Amino acid sequence: MVPLGAACLIAAPFACLYAAGAALLGARRHDRRLVDSSRRAVYALCALLTVCVVVLEAAFLRSDFSVELVADHSSTTTPTFYKLTAMWSSQGGSLLLWAWVLSIAASAVLYLTRRRHREVVPYATAVLAGLGLFFAALMLFADGANPFARLDPAPAEGVGLNPLLRHPAMAVHPPMLYSGYVFFSIPFAFAIGALISRRLDASWIRTTRRFALVAWIFLGIGILLGARWSYAELGWGGYWGWDAVENASLMPWLLGTAFLHSVMVQERRGMLKVWNVSLIVATFTLALLGTFLVRSGILESIHAFGASTVGGPLLGLIAIVVIGSAALIVSRLDDLRSARRIESLASRESVFLVNNLLLVGLCLVIFWGTFFPLISEAITGERSSLGSPWFDRYTAPLAILLVLFTGIGPLLAWRRVSAGSLWRLLRGPLAAAALATIAVAVLTDALSEPLAAVLFGFAAFALAALAAEFWRGAAAQRALAGGGRLAALGRVVSRNRRRYGGYTVHAGFALAMIAVAASSSFQTSVDLRLLPGESGEVGDYTVTYVEPTSSIDDQEQRLTLGAVLDVERGGEQFALLHPSRNFYSSVGAEGTVRGFFEGEATSEVGRRESPGGDLWTAMRPDLTGYDAFIDGADRRIERAAGDAGPEAPFLSDLRSSLQGVAVAALAERYRSEPVPVDIRVNVNPLVIWIWVGGAIAIVGALIAVWPAPEARRRRVSDVYAARLARDLERV
Repeated sequence: MVPLGAACLIAAPFACLYAAGAALLGARRHDRRLVDSSRRAVYALCALLTVCVVVLEAAFLRSDFSVELVADHSSTTTPTFYKLTAMWSSQGGSLLLWAWVLSIAASAVLYLTRRRHREVVPYATAVLAGLGLFFAALMLFADGANPFARLDPAPAEGVGLNPLLRHPAMAVHPPMLYSGYVFFSIPFAFAIGALISRRLDASWIRTTRRFALVAWIFLGIGILLGARWSYAELGWGGYWGWDAVENASLMPWLLGTAFLHSVMVQERRGMLKVWNVSLIVATFTLALLGTFLVRSGILESIHAFGASTVGGPLLGLIAIVVIGSAALIVSRLDDLRSARRIESLASRESVFLVNNLLLVGLCLVIFWGTFFPLISEAITGERSSLGSPWFDRYTAPLAILLVLFTGIGPLLAWRRVSAGSLWRLLRGPLAAAALATIAVAVLTDALSEPLAAVLFGFAAFALAALAAEFWRGAAAQRALAGGGRLAALGRVVSRNRRRYGGYTVHAGFALAMIAVAASSSFQTSVDLRLLPGESGEVGDYTVTYVEPTSSIDDQEQRLTLGAVLDVERGGEQFALLHPSRNFYSSVGAEGTVRGFFEGEATSEVGRRESPGGDLWTAMRPDLTGYDAFIDGADRRIERAAGDAGPEAPFLSDLRSSLQGVAVAALAERYRSEPVPVDIRVNVNPLVIWIWVGGAIAIVGALIAVWPAPEARRRRVSDVYAARLARDLERV
């Protein structure tokens, strides 16, 4: 099967070349048959890359270590679920995933537009095929990027999956991020097609808006899962550390959010054309930049794959996208200008513009902070980095204002709102904001965290404004059709999915920002060093280290050392937590006990979640007292292996067996002769609402992306209209 996958990968760039060439030639000659042929070539590309993915996944399932990718990222002891997801933990596998998702998205949009946008589609096809050609060629010609590279002879055992990636969230997180990056290529390609063909009305936006929203959803899910993984697995106590690769995923999400708001102004008012094409070009550029940061190793990150040979070509692609798109936009400025202007500051389009400026400002601040090490090195010759306090200081004010405008925007009508109407709309949310700010000031030390108190007030304003919009919509629907209020609400949402889906996204965002402010501003964090039976105080909680625990998983070559923590609050038991530390046998140190403590280690946190906040714990045992025991065990294993002789049959099995006995003895000693344990205890207020708010926002986006019955009827009408036009051409 592996030669079949390799052959399909070799054929992929030829399909891309034909698709791009036929599309451009068809556009030049106005030959519909060539354009249709180019579309079918994209379908063929999708089929070829699907075969590649299936073959590679089958190689992982079979533990075919003749494939270098499988040998480097899997093993016979890797659980089946993680074998299936190990593909995108590698460079070649993730590039294949990028190209495959691109082929799926391109096939979908070209199928949907097969009878529409005849001037724009050929150029969009050429752009998408060009991107496919780049990634296919990268896999074939860049060192270490071919997913079907072979090893001869094949090793008997693979290296295995990085322990940090053995988490359900990390199985889904990378493909969600890549899907988000890739789906932004669809509106980008159509924007380029519209610029080339000078078809710069809102038709290309209507066609690709759902693809942009799907990209936004995928990217949002990926960011949320990454934050959840960081919170639950890394053991440092947070969910966002302003890491370079984290920032690389956030920046296109911010600009994609701005684009989704801005296109509504062009659809409704025919304005912001330059802004929209510039936003989608910048969004796609940042999506490519995210891929570049992971692959190039140019910035330090726990998420990066380190230095590789694909960083240079990716940087070249980014330069082509930026320079080519900028030249096109400048050459079409006359066509992009709009005769209409914003008529009033008290209008929805003006709020959308302010909203976009805030989003772009946030992105620029994050971009500067992320690339500051390179900027400082270029200017001073020394590489300096900016930490979390810097990011928090400059992003917090912009984020707070953004929360405010998520509530103001839905209240205002297009073009202008009278002063009297504006006051009637704002007085309820303003009262909610005042009450929330006072409540935060009374319940917390708001003077020490004034920005958090302001954010609470603005978020209350936004939630009250959005609730009022739902209430008014349901009341109007009930007056027209009768029935209960919930039924009326369901009808009004169903018939206006884009509007009320957007309102739901805003509500989820405001809720998540409340949780971010509370968990970061009012967190309590204490480090304890305890022996069994000892206790420590953390705020209102008393944490007692009850006993050590240990376990061994022979299949995954994992030693787990943990602790049982009894947490009391107010003299009563609050929770019984079980944080632990996982140690995995490192590559090259098989058959030794020391090898378990030289490789990657992961934390399993113990936490009690509640609507009011999380009690979060992580532990790290101090194993220096076991050094003599570990070294002695390893000497005995080596002596036994030496007595057996290097040519003895089953020597590897003998070493593994002796290692298992020694590790079991260590685990037993850890329980009977416990060592001090370093325990971090965090009290994180309201943190669960980050995930709840994020989930609400994703649900809102799904509501918005789902076609309403009226939209489906319009689409059917468009199809029949196209058929009628085609028939009339033949008469």
